[in-house]
Amino acid sequence: MAYHIPVLLNESIEGLNITPDGTYLDLTFGGGGHSREIIKHLSPKGRLIAFDQDEEAMANAIDDSRFLLVRSNFRYFRNFLKYHKVLYVDGILADLGVSSKHFDSPERGFSFRFEGPLDMRMNRNAPLNAEQVINTYDHKALAKMFSLYGELTNANRIAKTIATYRSQEPITTVEQLAELVSPMFPSQQQNKMLAKVFQAIRIEVNREMETLRQMLLQVEQTLTTEGRLVVIAYHSLEDRLVKNFIRSGNFDGELVKDFYGNVFSSFEQINRKVIVPSDEELTRNPRSRSAKLRIARKK
Repeated sequence: MAYHIPVLLNESIEGLNITPDGTYLDLTFGGGGHSREIIKHLSPKGRLIAFDQDEEAMANAIDDSRFLLVRSNFRYFRNFLKYHKVLYVDGILADLGVSSKHFDSPERGFSFRFEGPLDMRMNRNAPLNAEQVINTYDHKALAKMFSLYGELTNANRIAKTIATYRSQEPITTVEQLAELVSPMFPSQQQNKMLAKVFQAIRIEVNREMETLRQMLLQVEQTLTTEGRLVVIAYHSLEDRLVKNFIRSGNFDGELVKDFYGNVFSSFEQINRKVIVPSDEELTRNPRSRSAKLRIARKK
């Protein structure tokens, strides 16, 4: 089984505008598809440092003296760079999607298509899993999670249903949760809505939005002048955060201007219109359908 088919591969490599002697980061190594392509563009003096918090990704490490794979959440990437005496880099790539291997592994609990435990941790050593979220968060916290991270209009009803059910017995499996919430959606929309439910829980379990904010703030400190940031997002919350940060230098999208009326931002947008997969890529890899690529240059 393929670990992960790299999404928007050519477009993201082109966006990095690789200098052969430069130093680059792949913050979401996974199966290593993007990293392997980056290395092809590096000279013997070039360097690539990759990060992944999942122990399974370590098996995909590239045997190359120019490559270093760090097992860590990318929210800590700057600390690791300092440890390795790397202060600045020429380009940073982050593919924020969940790998195909995770979705296709029932024991990881990411997909409602399989029976399995409610887990959803990208780092299996992390203290919080999906079962704990579903069984310990109060009704208000669950409703907020489903509304904010799943953008579900019936978030309150979903939360109430879960709270009522778990008062009789705990919800411990993917199958239990899917069977419980499925009747709340029209039959023709069930899969789409279940995906939103599971997305909301996954984002909460892995603290994805908080982690993304922390990562972007470090990017600003780490890129050299003219350095490139390339981010592939898969849902509107992530994409909006990245878009706002690139455009305005903050997460709210508020345009702060200097005395002369110039927008204060450390970045220049390379693509003003978001890049999405081609029809050919969608045919080859249907899971790329929600991918959105943004490229920025450090001023």
